[in-house]
Amino acid sequence: MALSTATAAATVPRHRCTAAPPTSFSCPLTRTLSPITSSSFPKLFFSHNHRCPPLRHLTSVSVSASASASAATTTTDSATRFHGPCYVVADNIDTDQIIPAEYLTLVPSKPDEYQKLGSLALIGLPSLYPRFVAEGHSKTDYPIVIAGANFGCGSSREHAPVALGASGVKAVVAESYARIFFRNSVATGEVYPIESEARICEECRTGDVITVDLSENSLVNHTTGKVYALKPIGDAGPVIQAGGIFAYARKTGMIASV
Repeated sequence: MALSTATAAATVPRHRCTAAPPTSFSCPLTRTLSPITSSSFPKLFFSHNHRCPPLRHLTSVSVSASASASAATTTTDSATRFHGPCYVVADNIDTDQIIPAEYLTLVPSKPDEYQKLGSLALIGLPSLYPRFVAEGHSKTDYPIVIAGANFGCGSSREHAPVALGASGVKAVVAESYARIFFRNSVATGEVYPIESEARICEECRTGDVITVDLSENSLVNHTTGKVYALKPIGDAGPVIQAGGIFAYARKTGMIASV
């Protein structure tokens, strides 16, 4: 459902997160991951070059306030377009902050436990952040997460993108990702892990009304009137849209349907 800028501003508080979380949360990857070979999934994107387009200068442009407000009131979600208030985090958000290890016993294939995972998304963030999912709820008010560098670092756990997807997140827009989180996001089909050209996390605030358009590779902040370039998601897009790697493989005939 489309949200107007005025409605979102009245119902969702805006908080600026300019400071990085405590250094104790910094967590580089601890092991090297082998890519899926082309012999097993020849058409998929899992190679060392799957998401590394040449760097361009970081740019943003402004649009008129009236045009931005008009778009905010008419934009609706689609398979390649997501709209709503954003939630902003800084650098090095690790998987234990996304979903703490104590909740990894929850089984996503069970509807009640999948719902529980959604209620716990980003519950491990430090107290400087507002709560991502309101207490007593299973869905967030923020369908788009905007992050800094190295989002999803730390231990490998598919529960991380699953928890975000279960909470209602459609896309994460980050400066960069830990490779394992990117791959798990695509493999599960839960969220779109999109890379930004600019460091958007320093220019957006939690509660700003955002439209992410994958077909245009753009992010519009209707609250500030700025438009930002996004890096193309490439071959990962159809995999996520299909519902994950196995759903995509069945859909395209790579493996037999069950």
